[in-house]
Amino acid sequence: MLVDEAAGPIAAAIPLIAGRIPETPAAALGRLRVVADGAEPRRRSAPGPRPAAGSHMRVQPGPDGSPALEALGELPPLLVERLLGALELTVPELDLAGVPDLSGLLGKPLNGGFGIGVTEGTSDAVRGAALLERIRPGAVPLVAALARRLAAHPRVAALLAVDTAITGEREVAAAHGAARLALAVSAAAAVVRRAGVQPPAAGPPAVLGVAIGTAALLLREAPMPPGYAAAVLAKTRAEYVLPLGAGGTAEVRGHRFALLEGDGAPDVDFGDNGLVAVVPGGVVIRTGVESGHVRFTLRVLEEPPPDVATGWEEIVEVSWRAAAGGASVAGASAGGFGPGGPPLRAITPPWPGDYRLRVHARGRDDTVETENYELVVWRAPAAPAVVHARTDRLGHRLRGQPEPVRHEPPEAAYRWLRGSSLEMAATVTVVTGTDVADVLRAFGADPDRPESMRAMNEDLMARRSTDPWVAVLDRDGAVLAVEYNGWQGSTRPVLTRASAGGRAASMYWNVNAVTRLSFAEHGEVLLSEEPFGELDAPPRLTEALAGLDFADYHRDKTMLGLVAAGRFTGHGITAEDLARVEDADIGFRIVPHLPPLYPYRARSGAPLGTVIEELAGLPEPALRDLAWWAAAESARYAGLGEDPDVAASVAARALTADAHLRARRSQLDGGEHPWVWRALHRATNPDPLAAVADGADAARHAAGPHAANLVADFRTRITALAKP
Repeated sequence: MLVDEAAGPIAAAIPLIAGRIPETPAAALGRLRVVADGAEPRRRSAPGPRPAAGSHMRVQPGPDGSPALEALGELPPLLVERLLGALELTVPELDLAGVPDLSGLLGKPLNGGFGIGVTEGTSDAVRGAALLERIRPGAVPLVAALARRLAAHPRVAALLAVDTAITGEREVAAAHGAARLALAVSAAAAVVRRAGVQPPAAGPPAVLGVAIGTAALLLREAPMPPGYAAAVLAKTRAEYVLPLGAGGTAEVRGHRFALLEGDGAPDVDFGDNGLVAVVPGGVVIRTGVESGHVRFTLRVLEEPPPDVATGWEEIVEVSWRAAAGGASVAGASAGGFGPGGPPLRAITPPWPGDYRLRVHARGRDDTVETENYELVVWRAPAAPAVVHARTDRLGHRLRGQPEPVRHEPPEAAYRWLRGSSLEMAATVTVVTGTDVADVLRAFGADPDRPESMRAMNEDLMARRSTDPWVAVLDRDGAVLAVEYNGWQGSTRPVLTRASAGGRAASMYWNVNAVTRLSFAEHGEVLLSEEPFGELDAPPRLTEALAGLDFADYHRDKTMLGLVAAGRFTGHGITAEDLARVEDADIGFRIVPHLPPLYPYRARSGAPLGTVIEELAGLPEPALRDLAWWAAAESARYAGLGEDPDVAASVAARALTADAHLRARRSQLDGGEHPWVWRALHRATNPDPLAAVADGADAARHAAGPHAANLVADFRTRITALAKP
């Protein structure tokens, strides 16, 4: 038989090849079955039926290409390149003369023209294997068929078995992967050498490309070695370090999710404590939502938590016994916290025994917000369940108790934001003591130039622009300004102008959970900062901030900020207000105000370095001369030296009205010469040292390719001025 004849030479070649395969890429191949079983299934062609023992091998190329080539294309490029580099010189050394000629099983060679499209950087192994399949149809499937048959042959199968003396996870995976890759390489070399093709379709890269793809197929199908599970467990235990934490979302079905060693969440009775039920191998947790997802965090500690957390509506502590350890949050997605965060599968300690679990729940009664849970696990002897908190209505119903009367927190008035068009990112500004037109002017918009919000937004999205715009609504005593994914209402220039006749307050938030809460009165900004913890607020804001705990991460900072803004101005935004804004479909483009200018502050990495400190004792006129020289030089390098607005501003040492407007417009998408205008603007800083330092920074950007010349001239002038 052909397979019997081939088995001897192939078996002789396997140890030589396997010995030259580096451990790291071999282990990556060896884990392919684990990856296929534990991750999302990859799209690949079915391997097809295996030939029966004693039958002739018949190979026909499939209409969609070879499964081995698909498997090769799905591997990480760096893995393929490492294997190519390791084995490219080994292929010519192989003595496979005893393998029978199998070329008669192939289709007819190609006798016409063809084309193959490859991207830049494609591996020679991938390119060569694809070329071989085109020139000699059926060669690649023949290699896979031969390798499969040989893997079952006694002489070869013995070489594929991993030595039981090997116990490390990496070592077992590497031996498993190297043996099957060595089989595939020898099979590929035997077939390709007699396929009647010339390099590059028959060179070592082509042979190895076919072999690596074939090995990937074999390794996805082959069971892991008998000792692999024990090796993985030993590795997991050796690397398991406490404390650890992870978080994400858990899928809910039938009002429950679970922390289990197995799969699924069994149907159980929650009448005992209304939150959690112990089952074999873990626990099941009762949710308010019937199906969907809930947010959770999970912490595994060495010892019991020192205190019982506050801010949760239900807290129940139970014991459960782990049969093997390594329980998972069923249906969980997302990753751990921080670099190297643990996965959500098998996250509890990988040892059997008794464990304690404290389940915290919040939001089970809420039909709008996502529910939140915190699971805290530690090792402890079995003990009776303990209820630390039981305040939500669902828990009372499940326990058969009368529901409590609960007072809604003030931020509940803004739950409508969830699912609204403002949910992800926006700024809401409330202004009193003025009218719509003046609010628009304060923002830098022209009240006489309204546009369709939808059309304006579509235009900006098509250009991928972040140019600002605002919509306004007259609320009988207050003006609401709404920015979708904008932030101008949180800036000091806008707050200063808008509050000139009364008060202004704004809340800004974005998709990255960055927020800013701001208050201004009669042209003075009272507070504008990220609301974390206790705010450093003046007495005038005491009433607006009373009872709003921004340090409580269970409470929504955006909603708390809107409560404070509404209290301060006497007006808050409602869902009906937003509907009126969107029904009107009227918005106004903003020409942003120039940013505030701040006093000089030394900072590391400044373009002029510490030499700027030498100017601290110079008189103000000398510093002003230097700042405006830099501004004029930036304009000259940019070709604007003769521009009337620039020249007039340099002469006046202040931005003229026309120059001021051009400087503002330069900040918009596609604005002209933004760094020149920034240099001119920064030269007007009331602090002369800041005018020099910040103006120099803008000027070097404006100078573009001549930045080095400008900085050199700047340093020369500084040195000359600093001399006694």
